[in-house]
Amino acid sequence: MQVFAMQVVLIVLLVVAAAVVLVLQSRSDSERSARSRSLAAAEAFAHAPGLPRALRSRDPTAALEPAAEAARKGGEVDFITVMTTRGIRITDPQRSLIGKRATGDLSRAVAGHSFTEIFNGAPSDAVRAVVPVTDTHGRVIGLVSAGIQINNVTDLVSRRLPLLLGTAAAALAVATAGAALVSRRLSRQTHGLGPAEMTRMYEHNDAVLHAVREGVLIIGSDGQVLLANDEARRLLSLPPDAELGLVADLGLAAVTERLLTSGEPVTDAVHLTGDRLLAVNLRLTRTRAGLGSRVVTLRDTTELRALTGRAEVARERLQLLYDASGRVGTSLDAVRTAEELAEVAVPRFADFVTVDLTEPVLSGGEPGGAFTSMRRAAVRGVRDSEALDPAGTRIDVEPGTPLAQYLAAGEATLEADLPGTYDWRQQDPSGGLRAVEEGFGSLIRMPLTARGVVLGLVSFWRVLERHAYEEDDLSFAEELALRAALSVDNARRFTREHTTAVTLQQSLLPHDLPENRALDLAHRYEPARAGVGGDWFDVIPLPGARVALVIGDVVGHGLHAAVTMGRLRTAVHNFSSLDLSPDEILGHLNDLVLTMDEGNSSLGDGMGVTGATCMYAIYESVSGRCTVASAGHLGPALVDPEGAVRFPAVPAGPPLGTANLPFETAVLDLAAGTSLVLYTDGLVEERGRDIDAGLEMLRTTLEEQAGLDTEPQQMCRSVFDALAPSHREDDAALLIARTRLLDPQSVADWEMDADPAAVATVRSEAARRLSEWGLDEIAFNTELILSELLTNAVRYGTAPIRVRILHSGTLTCEVADNSSTSPHLKRAAEMDEGGRGLYLVAQFAERWGTRYPPRGKIIWAEQLLTGPQPQPQQWSVDLDNLDDLDDLEGMEGPDP
Repeated sequence: MQVFAMQVVLIVLLVVAAAVVLVLQSRSDSERSARSRSLAAAEAFAHAPGLPRALRSRDPTAALEPAAEAARKGGEVDFITVMTTRGIRITDPQRSLIGKRATGDLSRAVAGHSFTEIFNGAPSDAVRAVVPVTDTHGRVIGLVSAGIQINNVTDLVSRRLPLLLGTAAAALAVATAGAALVSRRLSRQTHGLGPAEMTRMYEHNDAVLHAVREGVLIIGSDGQVLLANDEARRLLSLPPDAELGLVADLGLAAVTERLLTSGEPVTDAVHLTGDRLLAVNLRLTRTRAGLGSRVVTLRDTTELRALTGRAEVARERLQLLYDASGRVGTSLDAVRTAEELAEVAVPRFADFVTVDLTEPVLSGGEPGGAFTSMRRAAVRGVRDSEALDPAGTRIDVEPGTPLAQYLAAGEATLEADLPGTYDWRQQDPSGGLRAVEEGFGSLIRMPLTARGVVLGLVSFWRVLERHAYEEDDLSFAEELALRAALSVDNARRFTREHTTAVTLQQSLLPHDLPENRALDLAHRYEPARAGVGGDWFDVIPLPGARVALVIGDVVGHGLHAAVTMGRLRTAVHNFSSLDLSPDEILGHLNDLVLTMDEGNSSLGDGMGVTGATCMYAIYESVSGRCTVASAGHLGPALVDPEGAVRFPAVPAGPPLGTANLPFETAVLDLAAGTSLVLYTDGLVEERGRDIDAGLEMLRTTLEEQAGLDTEPQQMCRSVFDALAPSHREDDAALLIARTRLLDPQSVADWEMDADPAAVATVRSEAARRLSEWGLDEIAFNTELILSELLTNAVRYGTAPIRVRILHSGTLTCEVADNSSTSPHLKRAAEMDEGGRGLYLVAQFAERWGTRYPPRGKIIWAEQLLTGPQPQPQQWSVDLDNLDDLDDLEGMEGPDP
């Protein structure tokens, strides 16, 4: 009753407060509505057409009074009054007020502003709005006032008051009835007990719950602990604040937590918790709404202690298998996997463990055939033992022994009594005797089998002081060996693939860079720890004292990346033989990659090359000019002779195989002694270090080495030591080229007119220069080559004709003209009058070719300066007669 009375008082207060608020709100709403209606009526009348004309009429009252009255009724206001700007009423519902001045402040309206206000004064208090009337020029010529009397506004609130009070009374009645129902419901649930009775009952139940020697837990449907007696706290080692907390927060084992929160009834379920074996009963309480709380009783079953050992063994084995799944096979190394298996099994399952693997498994080969020998990969024990051969020992499998038979059949063996049996000793009698002397008591030998192939053997040993192995242990040992065998087989397959990839990549990468007089070269390549990748580089000598520098990166690792790298490197060599510019080389390479991707896509093998990057640079030692083009590769670094390091801007084209877009070149003028540094992203980028930080480290290291005036080889080592991480996740390649300039005294060049007579002059000058260089022995061959190339340019080319001879390790003759016609080699028959000129050049030169600068072409021929020179005895050549174009043999143009 006290609770009910308090509820009623509280409800009355709330209802009264709500009623007062509603009355005040209703009054405010009525006043706001009156302002809006008054302003709307005044503005409508003030803006009515003809009002200004009526105000200026001879009798404005007669003209406006009917309209004002009609507007008042239509706008549902108490008055609409038209006034002059001085406040003199022209119209008013009370005709006695016409001609009199209106009270109140009208200055705002006279100034042209509409307003509303609560007016207090004669003839009555009202909510009124005053609106100015303007003529066509915007001047205020009158005022319109409309409003509602305060009494009418109050009457509106009064008319709403009964409804508000009625609503409040209804709310009070409903709330009181609800409180009565709640009180009745509470009384029924407490069975009519009063506060004193309820207190005594709670104290009695609490004393009983905490006095019994059986654990009691009451857990809510949401997993919250509602009650836990002292015995339950002891059995489950619950914290002091366990009540009103969640079961998940008590730190119980996962199995215990699932049991306590399950929705299934349990009867005398034996459950191991810590070092106690408990009998658990769980019942669900039901309410009209459905399932309620869970009541759990726990009993320490000391009479079942005999079963504890077996349950503990089962739990330990499950835990051991769980640990083995996470610890065995963490690396793709067969020996390490064998060591991990031994570490997991000792001492929890065995006192000693030996793991022997066949020789093909260790080398990554395919095991099979008869088992003749194995290699001990791992041995581990609780103490040192001389009975077991150390790791690395070769284990010969004697034919006909039980061990050979078991391995061939892939069967496991159990020797429960080693001192009393002899079959297991036939493989190694002396070792078996030592094992018995050291106290070895039982043994399980389990073949390591994966995918139907035996990879090796694992032996689990126990000493006499420990319980001997039983048949139940075989299934567990088999499960443990099976998991290890799969990891060993994965390691074997990885070793085979890695070895193949390394061998392939080492055969594809350049071992010794070609000798040249244009650059001092140094290089270094380091594969990733996880496997071989696709980083590569190359140096390709080109005619005309030029050298091509190439570096690239194929995304990915393994055999596919190595094969792709080899295909790209071969393609670059082939395209370089065409003597094209770097952007053209990359364009042809990109077309090739797109074609390769399309072919592989049609086969569905996923062996595309998309993701490869490449940088191609051509350095000319005559001019010191370096032309660079990039296909998505990082730009080079330059170290000038003074030691300053910069990263020149090189247009970054798309990676190879990703788009069919043109590539652009950048031209760098390099002084002698400048170091050109090409690298892959694996050198400057790694986990935990972004590429900008890596480039800054590269800059700093190069500046330090430049200050020490180190050679390219030492600079290469220092850069790798400073930047390459100890555990590389990506390949890293570095190529450093220090430039040289060809001595101007080793270059001879002339420009001649398209006149046959000039050929002899150039030939004579060339002979004189060869004599100065001490090359008289090849002067005849050189004059012949020049004569053929020059007469060809005179006949088929266009002026100007330029001649250049380069003396740099080889002797290169170049003839340039402005024609783009391409020469081709023809083999003339005995009776043909022409067609032998280019054939003669090919016979006397080591190699020849054509390259195309931005304008015209350059035909070049290169001769070696060492070794025997070609002799012209088989031809009868008169060099003087070669000056006559009528005797020239055609080397270009259409076939006759």
